Amino acid sequence: MMSATDNKRLVQGIFAELAAGNSKPFVDSFADDIQWTIIGSTEWSGTFRGKRSVLTELLGPLRAQLAERLKVTAHRFIADGAHVVVEGRGYATTKAGQAYNNTYCWIYRLTDGKVQEVTEYMDTQLVADALGSPQRVGSMTSDPSTP
Repeated sequence: MMSATDNKRLVQGIFAELAAGNSKPFVDSFADDIQWTIIGSTEWSGTFRGKRSVLTELLGPLRAQLAERLKVTAHRFIADGAHVVVEGRGYATTKAGQAYNNTYCWIYRLTDGKVQEVTEYMDTQLVADALGSPQRVGSMTSDPSTP
């Protein structure tokens, strides 16, 4: 069993790689049965169950809306047991040319070094305004593993 400090270091390492443009450690950290919940009432909100669902129904449609990779910087990490809370910012431009610069709070639950659960809080009005409706499975044209 990993300690809160171990979990925090693992998540900090993942976010350091994301900030450097490397999303592979992020995707590799997902447990096969990950559950990712986006809080809110937008078309992007809901719970995605399983690694394939997260990649194809959440991250793939997000990537398809963006002209470039989402650049994520985290500036606060708080760990308690299996949970790590991350406060951060994301920066990107949509294919329509609109800025998509959101503020996030993610709550990660880890088990044996794998991300088991993510609960995500963000500016949902910005999501609705900048991203519109997600284009779900079957309409993806980008690599879902690169947010």
